[in-house]
Amino acid sequence: MALFTEEQARAICAKAVKMSKADECTAQLTGSIKGNVRFARNDVSTAGLVEDTDLAVQVAFGKRSGVATINQFDDASIERCVRRAEDLARLAPENAEYMPILPKQDYRATPTFSAATAAITPDYRAQVAAASIAPCRSAKLIAAGFLEDNQSFSAFANSKGNSGYQRATGMDYTCTVRTEDGRGSGWVGRNVQDAAAFSADTEIRTAMRKASSSVEARAIEPGKYTVILEPAAAAGLVSFMLNFFDARSADEGRSFLSKKGGGNKIGEQVFGPQVNITTDPWDPQAAVMPWDDDFVPRRKMPIVQGGKVMNLDYSRFWAQKQGKTATGSPGNILMSGGTKSTADLVRSTQRGILVTRLWYIRMVDPQTVLLTGLTRDGTFYIENGEIKYPIKNLRFNESPVIMLNNIDELGKPVRVAGDESSLTMVLPPMRLRDFTFTSLSDAV
Repeated sequence: MALFTEEQARAICAKAVKMSKADECTAQLTGSIKGNVRFARNDVSTAGLVEDTDLAVQVAFGKRSGVATINQFDDASIERCVRRAEDLARLAPENAEYMPILPKQDYRATPTFSAATAAITPDYRAQVAAASIAPCRSAKLIAAGFLEDNQSFSAFANSKGNSGYQRATGMDYTCTVRTEDGRGSGWVGRNVQDAAAFSADTEIRTAMRKASSSVEARAIEPGKYTVILEPAAAAGLVSFMLNFFDARSADEGRSFLSKKGGGNKIGEQVFGPQVNITTDPWDPQAAVMPWDDDFVPRRKMPIVQGGKVMNLDYSRFWAQKQGKTATGSPGNILMSGGTKSTADLVRSTQRGILVTRLWYIRMVDPQTVLLTGLTRDGTFYIENGEIKYPIKNLRFNESPVIMLNNIDELGKPVRVAGDESSLTMVLPPMRLRDFTFTSLSDAV
């Protein structure tokens, strides 16, 4: 039984907490049902359903803590789990940075659950696969993709009376389409909470069009170009950068947000004035759980405003040490933009390059967030507002910090999955000046 009702989940957590003899105890019960279908070479290859439920019990004696998990929920099994956690805590060394558990908090529910997604069946997954494969087969193209849907719950309680329960859903779809000769490749990806917002029939056309259009790619000279990054491409870079929005690493001089002489760059102009980034757990397009991994309540707050850094992520320990207020780590990132689509940005571009997405992104220099990687699945040269021809893939060397200082125009934000983080992201397509490409790649 992967999904428990609120009453059942709270009862199990409360039971575990009551059994503990430690100074502090937190019990967290999580469960999920994940369905998937995978297809390749225009045929379904695998399909499955995975159900999982776990109880994690964390206890502490002073600053010594221990954690144990179990997936059986009768009284005897729960007690064994609690005692195992206590035994581990007694053996553990003291943690100088241990923070006491939180007293009762006020969590306002967020709209993370969709009945349409929770109702997805194997038939629905098969229909998505068929809707992706059939038009490709008719057009003599080859499709390979993956759909995963999930519904989950999270419940917790601690010995100071703090507790919570919430359900969530999500769905992720990706599909790569190639020409039969392997010379053209296109891609599409959608990440949604509500399955009603997704249509495979519509999405597959994007990947098909890019695959057919990317044949006969031409080589161009590496250098600095005006570039339009589609939201999925931008996410690969921005998500890397967001890993450095941690107050401790900035204060300790380990981040591009570190200030010379000590401290961080909160309040300083780091990006172009068009950059506005917020986090909001209640945003209907990208709702997330109302608490973070430490059960600190999340709240809506600006991260970057008009290019100035407004807030960094303070852990409870670091906030106490620095005399700051701890806030829940962001679960989503929302970047504002304009009203134009990617196609609209192309139409208003004199010369430039359109990038579908990036891959093999690796860090070159943490202090400047200089990254390298490659374009893939549809890279095109733009001239006089039109896609003139496909170009061979390129390696880039670029920092998202510099990139966000070279914004020419931003389009309409859409929801995407962050490549290098668990964040849900809403990002616009971006037209950028002087994006640096360093070499060619013959890979499709």
